[in-house]
Amino acid sequence: MASCIVRQPLLAGCRATAGPRSSGRRMQPVRATAAPQQQRARPEYVPNRIDDPDYVRIFDTTLRDGEQSPGATLTSKEKLEIAKKLSQLGVDIIEAGFPIASPDDFEAVRAIAMDVGNAVHDDGYVPVICGLSRTREKDLETAWEAVRHAKLPRVHTFIATSEIHMKYKLRMSPDQVIENAVNAVKHLRSLGCSDIEFSPEDAGRSEPAFLYEILAEVIKAGATTLNIPDTTGWTLPHEFQSLISKIKANTPGAEGVIISTHCQNDLGLSTANSLAGAMGGARQIECTINGIGERAGNASLEEVVMAIALRGKDQMGGLWTGARPAIVGANAFAHESGIHQDGMLKNRDTYEIMSPETIGLQRVDAAGIVLGKHSGRNALNTRLGQLGFQLPEDQLNDVFRRFKNLADRKKNISDEDVLALVNDEVHQPTVVWVLEGLQVVCGSMGLPTATAIDSLVRVQAELVDYSVNSVTEGIEALANTRVVIRPAGKQADEGYVASYKGGRTQRSFSGSGADEDIVVSSARAYVSALNKMIGFISAKAAANGATSAAEASQDGAAEEAVAA
Repeated sequence: MASCIVRQPLLAGCRATAGPRSSGRRMQPVRATAAPQQQRARPEYVPNRIDDPDYVRIFDTTLRDGEQSPGATLTSKEKLEIAKKLSQLGVDIIEAGFPIASPDDFEAVRAIAMDVGNAVHDDGYVPVICGLSRTREKDLETAWEAVRHAKLPRVHTFIATSEIHMKYKLRMSPDQVIENAVNAVKHLRSLGCSDIEFSPEDAGRSEPAFLYEILAEVIKAGATTLNIPDTTGWTLPHEFQSLISKIKANTPGAEGVIISTHCQNDLGLSTANSLAGAMGGARQIECTINGIGERAGNASLEEVVMAIALRGKDQMGGLWTGARPAIVGANAFAHESGIHQDGMLKNRDTYEIMSPETIGLQRVDAAGIVLGKHSGRNALNTRLGQLGFQLPEDQLNDVFRRFKNLADRKKNISDEDVLALVNDEVHQPTVVWVLEGLQVVCGSMGLPTATAIDSLVRVQAELVDYSVNSVTEGIEALANTRVVIRPAGKQADEGYVASYKGGRTQRSFSGSGADEDIVVSSARAYVSALNKMIGFISAKAAANGATSAAEASQDGAAEEAVAA
């Protein structure tokens, strides 16, 4: 059973004026709000020193710690491709994996070392290729064998130093832990490895005095980088900065090595702790793409690099990196709130501290407008202008009203959605009948919607074609319906026109409608086609001096009728 409310007329004919692709507002020039420091020459790589005291090495462990994230297992081919991208990004060190973990991991690390580790860029840069190893001799030898073919090979070895780890996991005394660490570094030296990184696992919960002792011993044994892991994400930024500062001040030989950070994100502080560590004197930061990794993950490479690029000069004592700035995520430069959108349209500096162009991205919409339920009239009008429409106030109000109704049901409104709304609400013929309401009851018996409309408008039509398209994907997509009709019954003869071949052909009329409900969109399309047909027949009849179809349609029809 179908019931509908059809009113005549609601508004005079209206049409969209297609104008230049402009909203009428003058857009702000595209520029970075806070540009990174000018490109500087990366210091020549020396394992245990950096000639520029403000330079911070970026150590990416996506292929090792990042792969430990559940569901992030990578094939050897995938690892090689990622390593190539990391090299293009300009990271200083790529931790390519844990070679002893499996034959496949060994082969992946070796392939990266031989390929990416020997691909020298035009400026002379080539990434260090690193492999992780426990302090066991077999691990160390396997790791070295995997990376040794790189131009700049490194082995990273580790052992836990916190009381809880030594007591319950290792079941070793502090002296035994020191002995293992020292022997590991010496063994790597004997293999020919001169770039050795040592990590006291769970340093964030280790006794500071013990850290100073074990770190001093591995420096004497030949370690070139001391990495300080906050393995459980336990420390707060001020604590971690203090820890790094105290290690530099209290560890004999610390002035001759690089201090590094490796911060986990259990409390959401990995990036903050990493930056705090750099401010405390660390000159290497370990991170992963998107911050993936064990449990809650690691420090995010893109956050660390961009934070240093934007704030390193004025707030971090001039720190800088050689990695290209990178912020990822589809919504990194998107604005959906009406307040934010209005600000962005007036001046991009209001809500963006950097521009996408800074990191090599381009937006079709310079202001990053994403239409949704929180968007305002200004944002919609701007998008309409970009699509080539300049609507008068009353038409804009009509489109905005339906836009808000759609946005309540749909998370993001696409350009196709906007076009469908404009076509449905604005691109219409002179209006004789307007669909105001519709109620449908499904079943095997009842009055079809089109028949209910026909009984109101008193104009007979034959449905020639009917099609429905989903404008966007998903169950919440906007349905766009198109119908084609031609006159039938008493008006059938009036639908004929002269053919270019000298005969007669019957004219057909199309209409389109859009709505979240397919039946409503169908009714809108049918009424649109009816208005076109009525207009044509009326004009033809008027030329012949006969009663127009519009007049015939009005006969017997109330100003507002309800049929059930």
